[in-house]
Amino acid sequence: MTPANCPRCGGRLARDNDSGRCAPCQAAERDRLCAPPVVPESFWSHPPLRAALAERHLGRVIRAYRHHPYHGRAALPQAVVASWLGITQAQLSRVESGPPIVHLDRLAHWAQLLRIPPAALWFSLPASRTETTVSPVDQIPKALEEGGATNRRQFHALAALAGLHASSSIDSLISRATAPAGIGMDHVRYASTLVEEFRKADAQMGADALCDVAIHAHDQLSAWAAKASYGRSVGDALQSALADLAIQAAWLAIDANRRTEARPYLHEAVARARIADDTRVEVRALACMSLLLRQDQPSEAAQCAEAALRASAGWSTPRLRTLLHLRAAYAHATLQDGLGYEHEMTRARRAFDGGEHEDDLPFISFVTAQEVTGIQGLSLLALGQADRAARCFRSVAAAPAENHRRNRLYYTVQFARAANRQGDVDSAARAGLSALPEVGRVRSGRVSALLAEVRSDLAGARASLPRVQEFIDAYDGTLA
Repeated sequence: MTPANCPRCGGRLARDNDSGRCAPCQAAERDRLCAPPVVPESFWSHPPLRAALAERHLGRVIRAYRHHPYHGRAALPQAVVASWLGITQAQLSRVESGPPIVHLDRLAHWAQLLRIPPAALWFSLPASRTETTVSPVDQIPKALEEGGATNRRQFHALAALAGLHASSSIDSLISRATAPAGIGMDHVRYASTLVEEFRKADAQMGADALCDVAIHAHDQLSAWAAKASYGRSVGDALQSALADLAIQAAWLAIDANRRTEARPYLHEAVARARIADDTRVEVRALACMSLLLRQDQPSEAAQCAEAALRASAGWSTPRLRTLLHLRAAYAHATLQDGLGYEHEMTRARRAFDGGEHEDDLPFISFVTAQEVTGIQGLSLLALGQADRAARCFRSVAAAPAENHRRNRLYYTVQFARAANRQGDVDSAARAGLSALPEVGRVRSGRVSALLAEVRSDLAGARASLPRVQEFIDAYDGTLA
């Protein structure tokens, strides 16, 4: 193949083509800013890639991936690939040029994102869904795609198992052919109800079970709305409802530890909210964006929180201001800005003293005294104050929180991380053991990933401490 041919399809390039790709291939992969492209099997036979795989260095594999001629004459930017992996460009640069990654969970996650063939890897990937029992929730997207009366009944049954109360309006999700050409307020109300259903189901089942369902429902509704006709008043309400559904899908993706999938939905939500001039939905989207970015892009996370505070000026409630100041506080702590952290945390506690308000948005219910203390602990941990962070997490984990079981579990695992950083591996192992029974019930990929990190960090101490060995054995026997 000569340089005058498209590396993706082999087609001849025009003389004035300076991109290295033919027009159809460029159009086919315009979404590569959001996710890795599907590449042919021959892609992995490229000599630099084979050499990097032979060296068992995933950072060098990623570098060879970026520079593959399949992507065109210019290499994929580090920033683009970093966004797929859920890290910053600077972090990816260190991954590519630094020592090999040894954490199996990260190796497996990135290998699956890039679709590296399992036979080319030097480690084993987790069993795929096709190799395990398919849960009812996993079947829902398939039922949605196939359509037909039988599949509509199947979807209703599966949605019930997922904790959703499907209605007759669900038919619009299943087959675009049967979707009405016009949209009325009844359809908008259905989309709004669906958001509340996902919120309730999330509290009962966890994001792992619902993420695919919410994403598929959002995508189908958006595709239908793009082709249907409606008036101005319906249009504004529809934009707000679809923005709210996009935010819900993004939150489920974040909690399922599928963070790279969340950002496009939040960008969409902000755009739709601005079209509808709905500042409440826009503020919720910005608050969720701050949560998404707070570890890898803390400067942007702080900016999102500050933008939400500006947008909500004049109508925000004390609890909403509390949340936004907490998001800003953690971002400043991640930036090692101790003064900025103290300033925002003081403002958060002052706002929290204002109490609940009848105008509190529905999603704000998790902002409790325990959440304020928990975010303080996360911030202190980011600032390197593991002892103070551990005290905060211990306080949250010990508090009764039946309505927020996931948050209590999350902070229990964070206590294990903080205790381990203090050198108190026995307490870390005890916390890990107490979290194990709940992990299977809460079904949060974010929490599961944190607990896997605890298990990996404690592995070196297993020979000397029976409690650590007990935790590792219990983890391997139930989750690994």
